[in-house]
Formats: sequence, C-alpha cells, structure tokens
Amino acid sequence: MRPTGPLHVGHLVGALENWVSLQGSYECYFAIVDWHALTTEYSDPSAIRGYVREVALDWLSAGIDAERSTVFVQSAVPEHAELHLLLSMIVPLPWLERVPTYKEQREQLQDKDLNTYGFLGYPLLQAADILAYRAEAVPVGEDQVPHVELCREVARRFNHHYGAVFPEPQALLTPTPRVPGLDGRKMSKSYGNAIFLSESHAAIEDKLLHRMVTDPARKRRHDPGNPDLCPVFDHHEVFSPPSTVEWAAGGCRTAGIGCRDCKQALLERYRERLDPIRERRGLLVSKPGAVDEILRRGAERARASAAETLREVRSAIGIA
Repeated sequence: MRPTGPLHVGHLVGALENWVSLQGSYECYFAIVDWHALTTEYSDPSAIRGYVREVALDWLSAGIDAERSTVFVQSAVPEHAELHLLLSMIVPLPWLERVPTYKEQREQLQDKDLNTYGFLGYPLLQAADILAYRAEAVPVGEDQVPHVELCREVARRFNHHYGAVFPEPQALLTPTPRVPGLDGRKMSKSYGNAIFLSESHAAIEDKLLHRMVTDPARKRRHDPGNPDLCPVFDHHEVFSPPSTVEWAAGGCRTAGIGCRDCKQALLERYRERLDPIRERRGLLVSKPGAVDEILRRGAERARASAAETLREVRSAIGIA
C-alpha cells in the first residue's frame, strides 16, 4: 500500500482482513511502498514519513503478524530500485501506456502534473516489487489484475532473453465489498468522506449519526425507503450479520424503523469490529520504538531475499 494517509474501513474489508487470513497459508511480504507515493506526491513529500508509521500501525493493529510475515518499507530495500532499473531496459513503452489505470488516474488527478516517467513507470516498479521475491501469488482486486498481467509479461520477456529466473505470478483475486463513504461516493481520504481505523468510537459515532447520508426519498420518519439506495445499508451488508441486514432492509422498506435506528445498529457492529483493532493499536503506541523495530527487522528479511534474487538476475544478464 502507498502511504498517502491513514487507512479507512474500506481498506480493512477490501484488503487487510484478507491479508490477515492469507498469513496461515502463504509466506507473505507486506510492503509500505513509499517510492510509489512519490509518483503523485513528489512536489510535497513532507507527510510521507509520518504516513508510513500510520500505515504500519494500522496493519499491525488489524492483525498483520510481523512474526509470521515480512513487514517492511520499500525504500529500505534498494534492490527494488535496482531491479526496476534493469527491467526498464527490456520493457516496451507501449506496455506501460496501455495500463488502464494510467489514463484513468491522469483524468482523475488533473490537479497534479503527472507527465513524469515515475508515474508512467509505476506499474513496472510494482512488477519489481513482486519479482524481487519471486512471488507466485499477488492478492488483488479486479482493478489491479492488469498490473499483475503486466508483471507476468515482464517475467516472460526477461526469462526469454536471459533464462528462467522468475516465476509468472498469479493474481489471487480477493472480494472487494462496496463500502461507500459518508456522502455515498467511493470512500476516500481525498473526498473527506472516510471512516478511519484510528478514529475513536466517539468520532465514528458523530460521523455515522450526523454526517452519513441515507436514501434521499426518506424525508420523514414514516416515509418508506429503498435500502438499495442507502449507503448505511451498504455498510450493514459488510459489517452486520444476516439477521440485522434483513431487519434493516425490511424496516426501511416499510418505514418500520427510522434512519437513526438503522445507524445506531450499524454503530454497534462498528464497535464490535473496531474495538480489538483500537486495543492492539494502543498497545503498540505505548511501546516506544516497537513499530520502528518491526520495520527494521522486516527490511532485513526482505533484503536477504531480494539480494539473492538480484544476484541471480545479474548473473543471468552477465553483469558482475
């Protein structure tokens, strides 16, 4: 993940909870990719270092286990940069220009000057992040599948020129439930509509009860509504048990419950899901230097693995 801000509940259900479960089946590498953050934040990178720590706290609080998995910061492993450089020598420019997110993000981020090689080449840096560990699987949502396919093409091209060094990683598709923001749009820090993992219960209560929109047709308590048009119901489908989802849907359609009733029930589900995360976060914060030490040890393990890969790469190319 890029350290561009604190993580929100969309990250929790869309990625982190799946990552936690994968730790029981795979040898996992989790990288906070600060070089990737520079691709869009290069003009003012002052906040990146602080966000690195926040992301690490969010990961560890959510259940990423630094004893079972390798947790590190990308820039602490310079082998990523070397491999990216070497791969850039063989990758055709049109491969990067056709990545769907390249044009999409340029359109969405028109307030930033993204006419840079770093932005064009970030999918290749992603490929280096993956291939440095000769990974066999990459957990992604559907929107990231083209990036994994590019990585597979890069691996094939390298192996064709220099011999079999890299496996072709598979996209490990993960479900990404829809978790809209407080205003009904996609949840995002930049939209100011997110519920963050690091927020207190009181702060989340204020956001849910006073700022989260509902079905606009329910102007009065006795008006029936359509849960399919309500962001609160979308959250119930992610955070609540089936019985509560059924109660919320039926009560909304018949005006048997009010929007505040529905929000109060969701707030309790939030408390159940996030209280253990807050508790683990508090323990980590109470131990000065604990997170830094975890990242330092993770970088050592990552470098040992990536350095072995780079030795084979250099040998295959013929560079001492």
